[in-house]
Amino acid sequence: MFTGMLGFAQEQQPQPELQDTTEQEYKKRVLETSEVDFITSYYTQSGSNAAVTGGIGDEALTDFASAITVSIPLNDDDVLTIDGSVSAYTSASSSNIDPFDGSGEAEPYQASTGASSSDVWFNVTGNYSHSSDDRNKIWSTKLSVSNEFDYFSVGAGGSYTRLFNEKNTELSVNASLFFDTWRTIYPYELRPFGISGDGINDYLFSVKTITGNTNYNPAFTEHDKTNRNTYSVGVGFSQILSKTMQGSLMLDVVQQQGLLSTPFQRVYFKDVDDSFIENFHLAEDVERMPDTRLKIATGGRLNIYVSERIVIKTYYRYYSDDWGINSHTASIEIPIKITDKYTLYPTYRYYNQTAADYFAPYNEHLSTNEFYTSDYDLSEYNASQYGMGIKYTDVFTSFHISKFGLKEVYLKYNYYERNTGLSASIVSLGFKFIMD
Repeated sequence: MFTGMLGFAQEQQPQPELQDTTEQEYKKRVLETSEVDFITSYYTQSGSNAAVTGGIGDEALTDFASAITVSIPLNDDDVLTIDGSVSAYTSASSSNIDPFDGSGEAEPYQASTGASSSDVWFNVTGNYSHSSDDRNKIWSTKLSVSNEFDYFSVGAGGSYTRLFNEKNTELSVNASLFFDTWRTIYPYELRPFGISGDGINDYLFSVKTITGNTNYNPAFTEHDKTNRNTYSVGVGFSQILSKTMQGSLMLDVVQQQGLLSTPFQRVYFKDVDDSFIENFHLAEDVERMPDTRLKIATGGRLNIYVSERIVIKTYYRYYSDDWGINSHTASIEIPIKITDKYTLYPTYRYYNQTAADYFAPYNEHLSTNEFYTSDYDLSEYNASQYGMGIKYTDVFTSFHISKFGLKEVYLKYNYYERNTGLSASIVSLGFKFIMD
């Protein structure tokens, strides 16, 4: 949802005069030399409103991710950027897609040990950009591929940026589209009631005893779509307001179509008698959401240069969609240059949203409803995020690995908490190398 805006500075100076030649203008390269950015992070969270188990249950999750970005100048005007990302996670909630494959008793607050408890996500994105001779026009295009255990995605996009008023004003337009295919994975106990299942005669119910309502017979049908298409358009405007202030405005519109529900997220109805195996409430259906969604976000940034040591960066965004969610995001970052090489980055971000029209907590939906979810990401909540980072910059690239000099190192920590009880921490470490 964020619109990136890049401005390229240009230095112009006359070429040394040659005998019997006309004076020519020197053109600075968009990117002087190849750059490599590497970032790795460790994320952990805890909570008790897992969507996989219908709004209750363990949300413990850990994720280790790494990404490498290589930017290569093809000539004076063109740059090719390749970005590769890998994320490996373990999740207590997703492990309970099948809560009956562990050695202990099944229950929502105990992680199972099955195959769905961990997975690896990867993404590869290629971006090509071209700048005009005067550096006032920039075109770019990109392609991406992503894969995870339950979906595969391909994407494409492009952008155009125009600089005016001696590069003090910038206008950008970008568009992208993604075509995702779900590998529909349903809660284990509902699979026998799908198209090719044996219903209550399934092996699970012959080796496990149903308690509560022993006439377990969920009105479950498999989703008739497995695709999800996303189309987005964004517009950005940036203006240098004074010698010490720069502002920007953004507008993003996103349209989604297809399977917008998560197939393995359970839902329970208060007008249906509860059935259990061991301590696990058997699903009465899966999440059902509309097959279209329109999202609109608008926002702005204001950056203020206070002194040679301090800059204030502020951001605000308002978001709305046709599922009933409205949200506000506000953040502030204050880079503090403590020495010529070291900069601190304290940050704070506040977020709140209204609930989707189709959200209700665990066991509060009615079976007569057309749409329903107990995913707390779609509930009403507010959240705060506190962060602190430190960056080391060496313009002379004293440290080298082969032909690459180390230009930047940064370390950042963020702590996130919702008023629903979810909390998370992430530590990130990044490096920037440039080729000598």
